[in-house]
Amino acid sequence: MVKYQGSAIDRTFSALADPTRRHILLRLKDEPGLSVSELARPLSLKLPGMMKHLDVLSDAGLITRAKTGRTVSVNLSVGPMQEAMAWLQRYERLWTVSIDRLIAFVEKDSE
Repeated sequence: MVKYQGSAIDRTFSALADPTRRHILLRLKDEPGLSVSELARPLSLKLPGMMKHLDVLSDAGLITRAKTGRTVSVNLSVGPMQEAMAWLQRYERLWTVSIDRLIAFVEKDSE
């Protein structure tokens, strides 16, 4: 995996582009504080592969890690996701206007 040096929003979208990382985030939403090995188990990933995915998520600020003894627990961090949602909402108007026009066209055509 290439270390991406873009802006924070670029790192967030880059991290979210991978289905394995999205799966990790969904698990953490439902089961916060899972250990690295617990996260890796259902994905059949070896520890080095899981650590690379976690590094990308951590670099994007989407997760935090805490070490207690020999166990590293992982938690979701919502800040970058909120920033991504705010960015997407700025463009929502563009597609809702198009959808509204399509609905009006279909309704007019069916009369």
